[in-house]
Amino acid sequence: MIENHHHFIIHKPWGMISQFVNPAKRKKKLLGELHNFPEGTMAIGRLDVASEGLLLLTTNGKVSAEIRSSKFEKEYYVQVDGLLHEEAVEKLKNGVEIGFNGKKYITKPSKAFLIDDPKFPLRSQKIRDERHGPTSWVSIIIREGKFRQVRKMTAAVGFPTLRLIRVRIGNITLNGLEVGKVLKVDSLV
Repeated sequence: MIENHHHFIIHKPWGMISQFVNPAKRKKKLLGELHNFPEGTMAIGRLDVASEGLLLLTTNGKVSAEIRSSKFEKEYYVQVDGLLHEEAVEKLKNGVEIGFNGKKYITKPSKAFLIDDPKFPLRSQKIRDERHGPTSWVSIIIREGKFRQVRKMTAAVGFPTLRLIRVRIGNITLNGLEVGKVLKVDSLV
């Protein structure tokens, strides 16, 4: 018997929870507001409420586990507070100490490099303006995904995250997908 699974690529907007049920019962937007997803659809990994960008969904648990594994790179464009310098970028590449589950954790080596402003559409909540000082952008590519890891990494090198957008998982990219849009695909791997 062949099982028919469903797979989706979405551009998660800022302010939305990466799930279909809100256990806290607070007024937060849920993924089900973007599309009429089939029963059993699950997010592959998560983006926190304040993060945006590429989110993959599937009804296939094996596909979900494979994509969450370290076989797949996850790339984030991160706007940070201040002018990020090469010394901080090198620290991001080599691994930094962050807190995870109440313990100290050294992140695995990653890829990181400065980028120009990627000119994403403004999000629904303004970041801030130039009066509060300069900002800069960095691409961070990881193969792990601890809770709020990228935000903790930039803070650990002295540059708190202002905006975080996941742009790639493996070979799948946002590729111009508009914020809040859903694309049904035949396969994710």
